[in-house]
Amino acid sequence: MFLLLKEAHEDFLTFENLVQDNNAIVYEREYRQGVCIKEKMRNYAELSHNTKQPNKFHSKGAKKCSCASIFRGDDSYCLMLNLQLGIRYTVGKITPVPNRDVRPSDFGDRARIIMFFPRKGSQFTPPHKSVDFYWKDYCPMVFRDLRGMFKLDAAEYMMSICGDDGLRELLSPGKSGSIFYLSHDDKFIIKTLKKAELKVLLKMLPNYHNHVKQYENTLITKFFGLHQITLKCRRKVRFMVMGNMFCTELRIHSRYDLKGSSQGRCTPKEKIRENTTLKDCDLLYEFHMDKSLREYLFNQLSLDSHFLRAQGIIDYSLLLGVHFIAPHQPNGLLERPDAIPNQENTPDVCGVTSEGECLIPQKGLRLVVHEPNFVDTAPGPHIRGSAMKVHSLGNKEVDLILPSCKRSRVQLGVNMPAQAYPKQENEADSVEVEPFEVADVVLYMGIIDILQRYNVKKRAEHAYKSVKFNSLKISVVDPWLYAERFIDFLQQKVFPEQSTTSS
Repeated sequence: MFLLLKEAHEDFLTFENLVQDNNAIVYEREYRQGVCIKEKMRNYAELSHNTKQPNKFHSKGAKKCSCASIFRGDDSYCLMLNLQLGIRYTVGKITPVPNRDVRPSDFGDRARIIMFFPRKGSQFTPPHKSVDFYWKDYCPMVFRDLRGMFKLDAAEYMMSICGDDGLRELLSPGKSGSIFYLSHDDKFIIKTLKKAELKVLLKMLPNYHNHVKQYENTLITKFFGLHQITLKCRRKVRFMVMGNMFCTELRIHSRYDLKGSSQGRCTPKEKIRENTTLKDCDLLYEFHMDKSLREYLFNQLSLDSHFLRAQGIIDYSLLLGVHFIAPHQPNGLLERPDAIPNQENTPDVCGVTSEGECLIPQKGLRLVVHEPNFVDTAPGPHIRGSAMKVHSLGNKEVDLILPSCKRSRVQLGVNMPAQAYPKQENEADSVEVEPFEVADVVLYMGIIDILQRYNVKKRAEHAYKSVKFNSLKISVVDPWLYAERFIDFLQQKVFPEQSTTSS
């Protein structure tokens, strides 16, 4: 409450006379619960001028700030510490609960665990060096079941995220302005969410759970947890925990975010750095892979895109990571069974046969028959999928062997061998490719950004962009067309079918 008083000459002036005298002295006082807590002396002309200025904090004029611009330095560290405290608490709380089937009541925004974490600690929470905060864990029983499907041990999960080595903050790779954290062992990525994205995930979660349960080789992002932190200033920060698709000891030389659209899908050359994620129009290669692997890949891509289409989701993309081997020996990728060296007299250090001896080529990569006892089965985001079969080895499950690397399972989207051919500008140039232009590669991939519905805002964006650009080339289209275009682009431009005459 403000009180305006004025002394002028020796007469008492009414408020009407006061406003006519711009030189009047005005006392601006602020009262709280009947007590004056602040007093300022101002010129009335100054006061009236200020009241006419637009409110710079008005919602229409306020700039929207991303999480990355709000939480920096110590604030980001506190956020990270809060996240670790909350995950350690809730995972530890539900782990002793006997395993059971997921129920309908386990889904939705009301299926949650809420706990207050005071800095001094409480009966249920430990003392900590961060600020007081409220922790909310959404659908804990559902995500426990999902982690079980992905063969993640609760202790290993907590050690990866909540261990002493902590989390590493990453620069935001996209336009979302989200904060990204990476676990110290590179297995998990934690990303901040908008409120709308949280609602989409909660609504989609029952169908997502069923899809993941039915298709163990799904390429859709693997979610392991959904959380919210509320600070004392009532600012809410929402997080989701995902599997890192590039969790590998191999270096990822090129990264691509592929949607299947062309409008606005080029990266300016001056912005390209070593770790820049490139887009559709930046793709310089097409990747040829084994016939059976390609069939498995597109069968699953079709199932996943059909699921996303049924949920009304658009703007998703295939995140593709490429590790290049030596750009020679283009025909040495796939070995026939009779071309594999004798297991009894092939020593090396990276793979081991059933007789206890090694099976490794001198250089390049090789596919060998899968042996479960000699591949890494440590808990991680890619352990659930089954080993893939390849046509070149008689439709047998295979492992991948690389020099100076551990023997690895070939799974859908993980450790997938292929050959990278430079894209041809026109058909006349595509008659023959020189051997040195072809490179052996190992591919990692998955479908990301699956939390954007084709809502009213996106429909309006589609209508606006359709006037300016070709409506079939813009990114924002209806879910049916988006899914169809997405698959067609990958089939024709990224992983084309090899001709019968190709070696």
